[in-house]
Amino acid sequence: MPLTIPSRGLGENEVLRALDELKRDDADYEQGRTFSLVYYAGPEHQRLIEKAYTKFAATNALNPMAFSSLRRMEAEVVRMTADMLHGGRDVVGTMTSGGTESILLSVKTARDRARALKPKIVKPNIVAPETIHVAFDKAAQYFGLEMRYARLDRDLRADVKDMASLVDASTVLIAASAPQYPHGVVDPIEEIGALAERKKIAFHVDACVGGFLLPWVERLGYPIPPWDFRVRGVTSISADVHKYGFASKGASTILYRDMDFLRHQFFVSTDWPGGIYASPSIPGTRSGGAIAAAWASLVAMGESGFLDHTRRAMSASRALIAGIEQIPELEVMGRPDATIVSWRSRKTSGLDVYTLADRLEDRDWNVDRQQNPPCIHCTVTSNHEGVVEEYLRDVREAVQFVKSHPELQSRGNAAMYGMMAKVPFRGMVKKSVLEVMEKMYGPDAARPDLDMLGGGEDESVVMKLVKSYGDRALGVLDRLNDVRDRFRLTKKRRTQ
Repeated sequence: MPLTIPSRGLGENEVLRALDELKRDDADYEQGRTFSLVYYAGPEHQRLIEKAYTKFAATNALNPMAFSSLRRMEAEVVRMTADMLHGGRDVVGTMTSGGTESILLSVKTARDRARALKPKIVKPNIVAPETIHVAFDKAAQYFGLEMRYARLDRDLRADVKDMASLVDASTVLIAASAPQYPHGVVDPIEEIGALAERKKIAFHVDACVGGFLLPWVERLGYPIPPWDFRVRGVTSISADVHKYGFASKGASTILYRDMDFLRHQFFVSTDWPGGIYASPSIPGTRSGGAIAAAWASLVAMGESGFLDHTRRAMSASRALIAGIEQIPELEVMGRPDATIVSWRSRKTSGLDVYTLADRLEDRDWNVDRQQNPPCIHCTVTSNHEGVVEEYLRDVREAVQFVKSHPELQSRGNAAMYGMMAKVPFRGMVKKSVLEVMEKMYGPDAARPDLDMLGGGEDESVVMKLVKSYGDRALGVLDRLNDVRDRFRLTKKRRTQ
């Protein structure tokens, strides 16, 4: 395909053939080979939401008076979501483009509300567990707030006592997750809600993943502690319709307990020569397609559909947990409450989990790697019901293969991810990641690939270590991290 606009437009068939060619190497989500990114409810539902999207693809929610259908559908999506999350009549909110925008707005709203109520706050801060979604860090950078991260307890849930110790007069928002993304456990929302209510601070529950899942998990009889608007102290919740709501991408919701909060989300300008301008969220123009597809997904799925998909997803996730725990060299992280499952190699196994990930990718699985500690992340949906056993077979094979080929642990992506996870000086890692982004979005628009790390005069320290020293560099970093951990433990004991 040309890199300039063609002098004469291509025909429809030629365009579609080019698109098919472009997507040829994309992840195979329809066959369950991905455990993130896409929430696929099957071909029939997919056709429906695509038709709904197409009907309203050209419309613009910027002007609700011109397209009243969009305002009505958005209001109904918000109302259905609020009802599902046990919100009363006063609960209000808007649709957004995704979980990140919902979180950005929750932070911006809390900051602006605090400015109105406590104008003497100079440096506002957010208190959250270290597993809170990284979008809060993005919001803090965008809007000039300080992030304060609390420790986790043994179950990988937020340590409420540590959160309380971080709250001060400049705290404008407390945040927690239902569930948190890295390990799939729900933070102790009731305890945190009591803290927020006692301190009179806004409390946001990030349920971008769990918002359209946990209500049905609870309905199926699984033990899920209260986390939504039933909890006193919860003032806002984010829930993505394009995750377990099975809508097209670009559909999330941000809900507030009442208009006293939502009004601080709105933007209004009255002096622009172009006229009075108002927007409820961050974008101006908003495609009606995403709104229509979200509405269509909810009304087509219905309670029965959500319960069925949730039942199948929970069955698949329980099978995955049981299968991983039966492999002596592996263990599941924490005790997942729903369908997010993360697993790692046991310390006694001597196996590098990133090398296992490389082997799984050789078997055409799309693998999500995590750090601190290194582990593999799986977001399980109903679409994985038929592939869990195949996945577990490949995991077992990968374990045996890596055990018989220990030299692989200092090669390929495993060495790169291992180095990235272990470097204690995070500025080095940030520089390496920025190199990748610059090449992806630079003039040559390179294909995303870890092989882009390195090369040239500005090659990062991380890449130089990998290329020059391989597994010896990893060993040095292991020892550095051991020293750091012992220092932290000594410091903690001294303060107790």
